[in-house]
Amino acid sequence: MDMKLNSLSRQALSLAAINGFFVVAIGAFGAHLLEQKIPAELMSVFETGVQYHMFHVLALLSTGLLAAIKEDGVWLNWCLRLFMAGIILFCGSLYVLALTGISRLGMITPLGGVCFLAGWGLMFYFIVIKKEFTSHE
Repeated sequence: MDMKLNSLSRQALSLAAINGFFVVAIGAFGAHLLEQKIPAELMSVFETGVQYHMFHVLALLSTGLLAAIKEDGVWLNWCLRLFMAGIILFCGSLYVLALTGISRLGMITPLGGVCFLAGWGLMFYFIVIKKEFTSHE
């Protein structure tokens, strides 16, 4: 089967691949280089960032796959933006907090969490409530 990806699908799948690469590298950095250098509580913060980053690589991947099916998915573009904003704000703030110990960065983290929740909520709304992916058989 020859499938051509639309622009949004290509963008989302590319971001999933790039973020997948980086989260594995970041996780390896934490496991092999940081574990003995930062306090256990900051290592836990770092690991939380890695976990949520990986979870949302899967969100980017699913957004890309859905976009391959639904060509006019403007709402999928918003899901993609929200998931990326969540990765940057939530995971990024946790990474920097763990590396620097600057606790004020923790004020940014909930904004990223809200972005994650909004992305998942939007995806749920359009798939389940609006039934954007119903069969027309």
